[in-house]
Amino acid sequence: MREFTPENITSLGPNEVFVFGSNYAGRHGKGAALVAARKFGARRGQGMGMQGQSYGIATKGWNLAVLPLPTIGVQVEQFLRFARTHPHLVFWVTQIGCNLANYSPHQIAPLFGTDIPNNVRLPESFWRVLEGTKIS
Repeated sequence: MREFTPENITSLGPNEVFVFGSNYAGRHGKGAALVAARKFGARRGQGMGMQGQSYGIATKGWNLAVLPLPTIGVQVEQFLRFARTHPHLVFWVTQIGCNLANYSPHQIAPLFGTDIPNNVRLPESFWRVLEGTKIS
């Protein structure tokens, strides 16, 4: 059975990582980025990559403008490479880009492709898109 990222993550185990949508400036002022900063070690001023028990994927630029999907796709590819090289960690991906950046799961989920590492957990809405099932 596939594990989905829960809607609200309030704690993590020692080998678990909170994956959130960020911005190049690493402001972490709202949404999942704020949760990452308050609870999981995201560093202000660092927008991308591993930080504490979290991993930032930029969905907004330096001035907080929403990034185009191909640019976010590059970030997702970098994350997936990182996850593959760290199989001892479990990555809980939030609905990056689907709240403050205003993309839909139909736009973001395909960026993860079909070769998703076993240690990456996606939101149910992303899996539904990837598997071609209807999102309610």
